[in-house]
Amino acid sequence: MIEEKTKTKIRHSLRIRILIVLISIILIVMMFPRGESLEFEVSVGSIWIQDDLIASTTFEVLKDPEVYRREVQQAVDKVYPIFVLEKTTETKQLDSIKSYSSYLEVLFENILKEESPQFYNPTFLSDDGFRRLLNLKRQENLIGSQNRIRLQTIFRTSEQIVERVYRRGFVSEPLIDIKKDTITIRDGKFERDVPKRNYLDDESAKNFLQLFIRNNLTVTNELAQAVEEYTYHFLKPNIIYSQSITEEAVERAKNKVSRNVGIVNENERIVAKHDRVTADTKLKIDSYKIAKGESTGFWGNLTQNIGKFLHIVIILLLFSIYIYLFRKKIYHDNVKVLLIAIIILIISSFAYLVQQIVVQVPIEYLILVPVGSMLLTIIFDSRVGFYGTVVIALIAGGLRGNDYAFAVMNIVAGGLAAYTVRDIKNRSQIFRSFLFILTGYVISILAFGLERFSPIDQILIHSGFAASNALISPVLTYGLIIFFERIFKITTDLTLLELTDFNSPLLKQLATKAPGTFTHSMTIGSLVETAAIEIGANPILSRVGAYYHDIGKSFDPASFVENQLDDRSVHEKLNPQKSAQLIIDHVKKGIELAKENNIPQDIINFIPMHHGTMLVSFFYEKAKKEIGEENVKEEDFRYPGPKPNSKETALLMLADACESAIRSMTESDPKKIENIINNLIKQRIEDGQLDEAPITLKDIKKIKEAFASILVGQHHKRIRYPKQDEMEENE
Repeated sequence: MIEEKTKTKIRHSLRIRILIVLISIILIVMMFPRGESLEFEVSVGSIWIQDDLIASTTFEVLKDPEVYRREVQQAVDKVYPIFVLEKTTETKQLDSIKSYSSYLEVLFENILKEESPQFYNPTFLSDDGFRRLLNLKRQENLIGSQNRIRLQTIFRTSEQIVERVYRRGFVSEPLIDIKKDTITIRDGKFERDVPKRNYLDDESAKNFLQLFIRNNLTVTNELAQAVEEYTYHFLKPNIIYSQSITEEAVERAKNKVSRNVGIVNENERIVAKHDRVTADTKLKIDSYKIAKGESTGFWGNLTQNIGKFLHIVIILLLFSIYIYLFRKKIYHDNVKVLLIAIIILIISSFAYLVQQIVVQVPIEYLILVPVGSMLLTIIFDSRVGFYGTVVIALIAGGLRGNDYAFAVMNIVAGGLAAYTVRDIKNRSQIFRSFLFILTGYVISILAFGLERFSPIDQILIHSGFAASNALISPVLTYGLIIFFERIFKITTDLTLLELTDFNSPLLKQLATKAPGTFTHSMTIGSLVETAAIEIGANPILSRVGAYYHDIGKSFDPASFVENQLDDRSVHEKLNPQKSAQLIIDHVKKGIELAKENNIPQDIINFIPMHHGTMLVSFFYEKAKKEIGEENVKEEDFRYPGPKPNSKETALLMLADACESAIRSMTESDPKKIENIINNLIKQRIEDGQLDEAPITLKDIKKIKEAFASILVGQHHKRIRYPKQDEMEENE
């Protein structure tokens, strides 16, 4: 119980609400462009309508970011991988193979003289290779041997191979992994660029080794393998790739690319009033913004951040006032406030991330403002959706350097997106928004394009990116709406419409076990839906609440008169207290059943509220007659509540009472029906059951009229069929 109270306190705490708003504002401020002055935002082709812009300081005119990036890339492409020539490697390896060949000659002689099976095998030679070379030496020593190849010949061939490999050059990296066709060889202080095909790598050195042995030695395959194995050991790269030197060369090449295309001196005019902004002029203006931003110190940055903070505050202020004045349920629910903040932050994050990408295509259209519009409309309503669209579009425009045209485009496209899902009936309807979003963007792009004399191909490119936005936005909205429904436990009209399916488990169970209650619930659904439209309540929520308000009766349907098939009642054998408790328990059981089936809380609220704290008057009066009024406690015969706290739950309480009473009438007199409606509503008002519901006297009048028109129509007199009396009596 304490935990539920704590949750409720947090959910409605003003401090938490203020904290959510403050954190959201700070996060958005952190996404703003840093350091740059935001006073000028222009586009090529527009007219400079302010006074002449005079430079207050000397500054460099920076190149267009894309041009600079392209030049840097071109400079980097001219830097080849740098390999260092190590001359000592060739000398060292040649000396090593000659020494080792001499060593093996002596070793083999000693082994053959001692005729000992024990011998020392070098680690780089396999046992088979060693034995084959030893056998070759043994055959040389045999008298009358016809062996045509001598061990010394093999060793000289190996030395020749090593010499030729180093004469060609042996690089340390696989040639296929070197992306460029040319490499730079550093020889001491000198460098030269050489095609990489001139050199050998490990694989090509092996191939050269094998081919040379096959062409110059007449030996068996086994002996050739031994020679290859022996020779390969002495082949070490003498041209070594240096990543550090290469990276240094790349950095030097980058640094050599000039960042500017000129200089504007102090007091020089950047652009004159009424001049058209050219590409060069825009470069000067953008560079001036950066220069002014860099010239500001600590206090300059502080004041600018304060300005950014106030910028977001004034944008959110009008939206907050609207929520406070006209959407009290949202204002007092911190979960809903947090949800709105998250949606705004998601779109702001898109704007921030897109702003970090510097390309020559209009990727600003991938800032999916229509997603926020549709989410707010589906979760809340179209007015919240539209106001939210204006706020999100203005914030996104601010994050793009106060881009007015961008903000207007997204207000138009987002507004149309919000209105397309205003009366959404199913999830697939979201995708209808594609055409309207695209239309809003294309018209806006065309308007600003013509105004700025933009070429037709540029307008088409912008429209293409807008089409991507229009296609992605409904898909992303579809995914996020499911996510928000589950995480924040919110009930959208889409969820409500899914709950009206008669094949849902609870409604099927109610129809099977308590058909009378099911029929009663369906009738109530039509009744409250009509009345909800008249008083401005949510008709879908009212209808769904009516469908599920009595699901607790499916546990013990025979205890309720609408499910009894004859005049006998289970309450005839029970005392009034027990009967009253049996009736009251259907509320508790209904809540438990709804929670087990993951019914949204907004629907669960209808179960206890449709009775409020009303008195089970029939059994209360019966108890007073049987045991005396002084022995009866009124609280034992009252529902636990709470009372209705919304128009929808209040409607259900009134409709439930009126429909039940009128269904029990034997005569369908319109005047009597109206009297019953008036008296039942009056009783509940006098009993204080509507004290917490936002129902006005004007609403009460409309409710009475709506109920009367429907119930009178449902209980009109009908013509009896010929011989109907006979049919009713004849078994």
